[in-house]
Amino acid sequence: MFAKTVYADRRNRLKKEINQGVALFLANPEASFNYPANTYHYRQDSHFSYFFGINHPGFAGWIDFESGEDMLFGNDVDIDDIIWMGPQPSVADQAAEFGITKTFKYKQLAEFVTKTLSQGRKIHILPPYRGKVMIELGQLLNLPAHEVKAAASVELIKAVVKLKEIKDALEISEIEKAVDIAWLMHTTAMKMAKPGMVEQEIAGTIEGISLALGGPVSFPIILSVDGQTLHNHNHHNTLKEGRMLVVDAGAELHSLYSSDITRTVPVGGKFNQRQKEIYEIVLKANVDSIAAIKPGHEYREMHLLAARVITEGLKAAGLMKGDTDEAVAAGAHTLFFPHGLGHMMGMDVHDLESLGENYVGYDEHTQRATQFGTAYLRLGKKLKPGFVLTNEPGIYFIPALIDKFRSEGKFTDFINYDKVETYKDFGGIRIEDDILVTETGHRILGKAIPKSVADVEATAAETREWLKFPGIF
Repeated sequence: MFAKTVYADRRNRLKKEINQGVALFLANPEASFNYPANTYHYRQDSHFSYFFGINHPGFAGWIDFESGEDMLFGNDVDIDDIIWMGPQPSVADQAAEFGITKTFKYKQLAEFVTKTLSQGRKIHILPPYRGKVMIELGQLLNLPAHEVKAAASVELIKAVVKLKEIKDALEISEIEKAVDIAWLMHTTAMKMAKPGMVEQEIAGTIEGISLALGGPVSFPIILSVDGQTLHNHNHHNTLKEGRMLVVDAGAELHSLYSSDITRTVPVGGKFNQRQKEIYEIVLKANVDSIAAIKPGHEYREMHLLAARVITEGLKAAGLMKGDTDEAVAAGAHTLFFPHGLGHMMGMDVHDLESLGENYVGYDEHTQRATQFGTAYLRLGKKLKPGFVLTNEPGIYFIPALIDKFRSEGKFTDFINYDKVETYKDFGGIRIEDDILVTETGHRILGKAIPKSVADVEATAAETREWLKFPGIF
């Protein structure tokens, strides 16, 4: 983790945003896999980690905006814990590592909450997303569990977004480490995309790379020759010549910072002419919209730029027709590009989204669209230096969506449905990079992962050797 001054500074900056009441942050509890003692890999709450650093359950953090005090609640381990876990640092020692001097037993938290509420002071909380946390907060605040989320402090939400959306040099360095792990994950997948391979073999291999070099994957791996399904977690297909494999995967470090990269590779290593034509359109949308990224511009502009590039390309391929601007304004492109261009990322692969997408990706100046497709854009607001975001245009041929739009007579002035019908077996293509917004423009983070047709084909043609991690072990 980082130096204790980093965490103290984060808490102090939060105190400058709010001047009344206290903020209460609960560490995530363990989550049982299939019976109480068999738990999932532990994942700390990102907001607790950001301000308090400790990567264990059983803690609560307290920031008093009026007195300026920071406190930590937790219990020292007993002999039963030591038998299973070995000796553990005391609560006071752990607190000191993150710049906190005041500690209390966890059972005292309820007393502090009761006293604070009795004084008429506000307790600011963030919206919980785990059931156990919801129940505990309900008990502490004397609220029914189902009302706790609505009791979240908008003031605290906005303050946390303001702090965390701007990444400092330490955070950017961590994200780049995660992207570099993703480089090995994706180049390995390209080399493994041979006829006869089962998707699960590739998914398992690249997840192992993440575990070996950093931590768990930053989200369940999306890997499928049925790339027309945007979030396809089924890994049971056998790869065949003529298909393309969409791989959307990233790594998460122990610091919880993550990467999120997508590449599309032809099975067997060579794009056929039809695949190459559509791939080049997606690649141009990716490259052109990245080139347009700069502070002060709405990310929605980049999204619409990608939509226009896709529409122009599909017109040249005979799949769309008519005026490009009119087609995009009408939403005709959403038949092929039905999602947003990207989202914030950092300690969570969809950074800050537990606080509500509209608080993260939109503001009083930029309101979310209601049109199908564009409404799925998670990040639309003006960009600032320090934002880290994804850029992930795609083209998909989704049979059910094609049938729906055609049966409803939608966009007949812009879509050549007869030709689109011949692409129902095509699948999908997505290309995604992680981008830092700089003072003057942008920077693609991490080691360059092959994405041109030539580079993808060259990488896929390489023979995969037994994985070695020089300098790691």
